[in-house]
Formats: sequence, structure tokens, C-alpha cells
Amino acid sequence: MDEKDDNNPLSMRVAVVVAILATFMGICKVKDDNINQAMQQAQANKVDHWSFYQARNIREEVANATIVQLKLAKAGRPASEQSSYDEAIDSYIKLAADQKRKKEELKAQAEQDDKTYDALNFKDDQFDLSDAMLAIAIALFAITALTKQRWLFMLSMVPTGFGVFMGLCGLLGLSFHPTALVAMLS
Repeated sequence: MDEKDDNNPLSMRVAVVVAILATFMGICKVKDDNINQAMQQAQANKVDHWSFYQARNIREEVANATIVQLKLAKAGRPASEQSSYDEAIDSYIKLAADQKRKKEELKAQAEQDDKTYDALNFKDDQFDLSDAMLAIAIALFAITALTKQRWLFMLSMVPTGFGVFMGLCGLLGLSFHPTALVAMLS
């Protein structure tokens, strides 16, 4: 490289922009990784809550079946023995009601886990788009540095602007989400 290339303002602009973009991408990557960990946790919580929901459902069904069996057994017993059946039936009615209540709580938790996952996925999409656009921009800047074409530098600013915008949306919690673009890339 000669001295003229070292002082080329276009080369300096490309170098500065690429350094800034790499730093910005690093910051976004840390946030995106944290979001991915939170998504994994939300997914695990959802699976756990639905599993516990099913367990509570089975317990409720067993208690209800036991109530029916006790009522049928009680019908064939003398009046003197029926009070002990009533106590057992009451106990299983309470157990079934408790399992139903706990099951509904677990259902609400699982549904909230799903909403949490979706909200995190929304932010993850923002960071994914930012990462993709900035990678395209850096590739275009590399070609700009090689060809020294000013128009290519300007073209490189288009994915740069969109990538930075999407990264800022993710970092600042803005609700912009190009759903059609995400759907096309999914």
C-alpha cells in the first residue's frame, strides 16, 4: 500500500464504521445471548408446568373415580356403616377440589410461560435481524475498501442503518418488528 492509500478518506470512513459496527454487534450479541437463555428457561418452565398440570389432572381424576366407587360401595352398606363412607367421600371431594385448583394455577403459569417466551422471541428476532443486516453491511464495506467505490459505501449504509435500528429496538425495548421479513427468513 502506498502513502496515498493510507490517507484515503473513504478507507478511513470504512475502517471507522466497521469498528463501530463490530462494537455495536458485540453489545447486541451479549443481550441476545441473555435473551436466548431466558427463552430456554421459559420453555423449560412451560414444559414443567404442563407436566405438573397433567399430574394434577390425573390425581383429580383418580380422586373423582374414588368418589364414585365409594358412593357405589356405600349404597350397598347398612346405614350404620354409611357414615364412614361419607367421611371418606368428603375427604376425596376435598382432594379432588384441591387438585383442580392447583391444576388451574399450573395452567395459568404454563400459559404465562408461553407469553414470556413469545415476548422474548420478539426481541430475539430484532437482534437476529440486526446481526444479519450488520453482517451484510460489513461484507459490503469490505468490498468498498477493496474497490474504493463511493457509491458502494453509500449502498452499505442502507443495511447499516436498518441493522443499527433493529439492534436499538432490541436494546431499548421498542416494539418495531418487521413480521413479514421475519416470516420470510424463518
